[in-house]
Amino acid sequence: MKRKQITELLIHIVSAELVGAFAGLISKHSFSFYQDLAKPPFSPPGWVFPVIWVILYALMGLSVFLIETSGAEHREKKKAFWIYGVQLFVNFLWSVVFFRLRLIPLSVAVILLLLLLVITMIIAFWKIRPAAAYINVPYLLWTAFAVYLNIGVFLFN
Repeated sequence: MKRKQITELLIHIVSAELVGAFAGLISKHSFSFYQDLAKPPFSPPGWVFPVIWVILYALMGLSVFLIETSGAEHREKKKAFWIYGVQLFVNFLWSVVFFRLRLIPLSVAVILLLLLLVITMIIAFWKIRPAAAYINVPYLLWTAFAVYLNIGVFLFN
């Protein structure tokens, strides 16, 4: 891998991580709110979430780098980047709606939209570079689990 490619890879990973860090910064004083909620079975302890998200954001950055460096047409890459950006924004938005604003019913709608966007992103990535799609399977699974947790919190509170 050339120095320029390594730089581009790092830019994509750091950019994705910064979205997560910014969401965490905006919501940081609200995480105690989550501890006080009634949660559904199989809810992990709070420390698990940041660990998982750091890994998932890094994988997202890697996958979008794979799309960028693919031989796909510019138009297809642009479409994939747009879907990636929208899902990343909705990912950020969910943290604000759930933790900062504490609008649990609305957060259910936002996370369902996020799940749909992650699926859409994976399909778009698959058409360009299957490895980029596979890299996002953990993100899809975690988002599906988060849907379960969010709906559980909504029902139990």
